[in-house]
Amino acid sequence: MAALAVVRDLREHWAPASAEELERFETDVLSGFVLARASAGLADGTIRGDVGHLDQIRSCFGRPLWDMEPADADVYFGKVLRGSPSGTRLACAQALTTYFLFLELRHKVEIHRMTGRVVECPIDELNRPRGAKDAQLRIPPSEPRSGRCSRAGVASWRPAGSSPRPPGTTPPRS
Repeated sequence: MAALAVVRDLREHWAPASAEELERFETDVLSGFVLARASAGLADGTIRGDVGHLDQIRSCFGRPLWDMEPADADVYFGKVLRGSPSGTRLACAQALTTYFLFLELRHKVEIHRMTGRVVECPIDELNRPRGAKDAQLRIPPSEPRSGRCSRAGVASWRPAGSSPRPPGTTPPRS
């Protein structure tokens, strides 16, 4: 027969983190996010853009991002970024979603222990900016077709002797 043991709640023994500890932890988490994105092979410019969006949200929100809730994202995307181009809103939402994925995968338990909050992305089906930002790939022509390209080569992908303008739109020569 198995013996029963007394189970204690460990949360009672952990003191909440101080403001300084949370600030240092927030900086460490953002540094870890940058390193994780770099190790995934993202370009420095992409990482810089993501961090810029996160910094902008953090400045507007005034608290660590893991404290954000869907209502906070509604305010940010619905008021602060309301007049911004859709590409900016999409990039910002993607940066925030990726950051929260990082938090959930790597720091969920630690954040819960330090703050009592369960990390959950504030971008949901209701407030996700609409649109798609799919990369448009330009595929080079096949080998038989590339022989018909002009001397400019694959850079223009235009048949030799053709004009980049539609017929009848060439400006008059002076």
